[in-house]
Amino acid sequence: MSKLTTHVLDTANGKPAAGVRVTVSREQDGVWVELSTAVTNADGRCDAPLLQDAGFACGRYRLVFHIGAYFREQGAVVEQPAFLERIPVEFGVSDASAHYHVPLLVTPWSYSTYRGS
Repeated sequence: MSKLTTHVLDTANGKPAAGVRVTVSREQDGVWVELSTAVTNADGRCDAPLLQDAGFACGRYRLVFHIGAYFREQGAVVEQPAFLERIPVEFGVSDASAHYHVPLLVTPWSYSTYRGS
C-alpha cells in the first residue's frame, strides 16, 4: 500500500512525542502546497497515514514538525526564540507505490531523521 507515515521520538526525555503537529506539503511548479495536517498520538505516531494511495504521488515533499510548542508543553526551558521552533524535512518520492516512513528523533537543540520502514 502506498503511504507516507512518520514517528516522532523525544530523545531528550526518552519517550514518544505526543501532541506534535505535522504538516505535509508537496512542491508543485516551484510552490509548496499544503496537503494535510496531523497530530501525533501517545505513541508519537499519527492515527492514520499522512498521505496514501491516490493522494501520494512521485515528487518533492516537505514535512514540518512544530516542535517548539511540543517542548514548551512538556515544561522544557525553551529559549525565546526557540532554537528549534519548526523542523522542515524535505525529501523526494520516486516510487509512489511504496511505503515512505520518515521518523524524527528530537531534542530542544537537535534532531535526526532517516527513511525508515
